[in-house]
Amino acid sequence: MSRRPRFPVTCYPLHVVQRGNDRQPCFFAEADYRFYLDSLGKAAGHYGVQIHAYVLMTNHVHLLVTPLAAGAVSRMMQALAARYVRYVNARRERTGTLWEGRYKACLVDHDRHLLATCRYIDLNPVRAGIVAHPRAYRWSSFAGLARERHDPLLMPHPVLTQLGDPPGPCYARWCGETVDEDELARLRDATSQELAFGGDHFKAQVEAATSRRTSAGPRTRRVVGVVGSEPN
Repeated sequence: MSRRPRFPVTCYPLHVVQRGNDRQPCFFAEADYRFYLDSLGKAAGHYGVQIHAYVLMTNHVHLLVTPLAAGAVSRMMQALAARYVRYVNARRERTGTLWEGRYKACLVDHDRHLLATCRYIDLNPVRAGIVAHPRAYRWSSFAGLARERHDPLLMPHPVLTQLGDPPGPCYARWCGETVDEDELARLRDATSQELAFGGDHFKAQVEAATSRRTSAGPRTRRVVGVVGSEPN
């Protein structure tokens, strides 16, 4: 099956997922997480990408980003992946690939869908059973978005102000609310099929601007087990 082309748009948020090859670990020590985040910040700044949310799991990564130039996310991810693989291979005396093909990404609407995506990303370690509360996981954007610590990597999206004032504590409370499981399933499907996560009006706008399909056919409901760090 041929790959879907990337959406040729800028200034739209993207939910990006990069997985380890064969879903094997891609982070092995604290230094690896730190190196990846440092490399992400440098690549994002160089290519013109805003980072709104992130989480580094043992064998995959989630990002919510906005490209400010055409092709910026692809260039950022290529440079980041290559630099991190060189680092891991040298550190662990290994060779070969680390990542599972190209990353997956879907467009995200500038509304409650973006809020849901931020929460989805930051609650990943909770769904995986690694921690009981997202603030206990160091390798995510939760503490930065909740204003519990300064995170120089982040540029919180303006939509987060819709949660209330002050936005940090409001975001923390919102992450503790009940999550709509169907909403999670729609985000997962949109990402895996590289479509769009948003309302009908948003999808129609994107399709008119890009001549690129944003929705798939009817979804068959799936039951996804949660084991270790691989729920999503």
